[in-house]
Amino acid sequence: MKLSQTRVVIALAILVVSTSGCGLVNRIRAKNELNEAARAYRDGQFEEAERYSRRALELDPDSKTAPLFIARTIHAQYKPGVQAPENLAKANEAIKAYQMVLERNPKSDEAYKAIAYLYGATKDTEKLRAWISARANDASLAPEKRAEGFIVLASQDWDCSFKITELPSNQTKTLINNKMTIAYKKPANQKDFDTAQACMKRGLEEVENAIKLDPNSEPAWSYKTNLLIEAVRLAEMDGKTDQKAQLEKQREEAQKRTTQLNQINQKKKEEEEAKKAASPAKS
Repeated sequence: MKLSQTRVVIALAILVVSTSGCGLVNRIRAKNELNEAARAYRDGQFEEAERYSRRALELDPDSKTAPLFIARTIHAQYKPGVQAPENLAKANEAIKAYQMVLERNPKSDEAYKAIAYLYGATKDTEKLRAWISARANDASLAPEKRAEGFIVLASQDWDCSFKITELPSNQTKTLINNKMTIAYKKPANQKDFDTAQACMKRGLEEVENAIKLDPNSEPAWSYKTNLLIEAVRLAEMDGKTDQKAQLEKQREEAQKRTTQLNQINQKKKEEEEAKKAASPAKS
């Protein structure tokens, strides 16, 4: 009986060693496959690189690198600006691959930004906005990361308003003392004015959220300045002189803060460059 138990223990020990050894061999093989994937990627052989990457994940299902390699190689096969169905399908395939990366690593900036890029490149504006909005409202993320999301949303709303107020048909230009003066008038289509107004208001709300999360963000204050310029234009279009004057004061304050932050950031950059230049070069 004792001999039998000993044999069982030995057999189990051999099985454990064999299994762990097999796992180690597969991980080594997976690493080799990823090396081949990287080589193929550098050579522009993206489909081949994808095959190597998928093989690596099969060999090592717990690999943290292989899923990202798969997503990158699929992404590389997408051709920006080409609206052919098969090309759009490739973009969607890449998005799904990056989403798998995020399932394993929710903090992957590369995967998040790649998905945002692909939604933008394929002109899927609704999904793009929903994607960025989810990031901006994710309380588990660092405030600065969330602020970046709100800034992107604000930039889109600024662009929405600017495209309307900047139309020549909505402006009257007058040359006075060799200086061009621009007066803004309401669009012929009331719907266009309402759209610009809605975008401007939403953009200001988003940029205020960004500033609350990151008070010293220069891009946030810069977009606040630009959105207030839109607010001034729209108030002028609507004949609201008093409101325009108040908004102009807010615009001046935002511009002042933007300039301050720009100077601070520029000084920091110069100091960092000076430190690098003064530090001895490593041999």
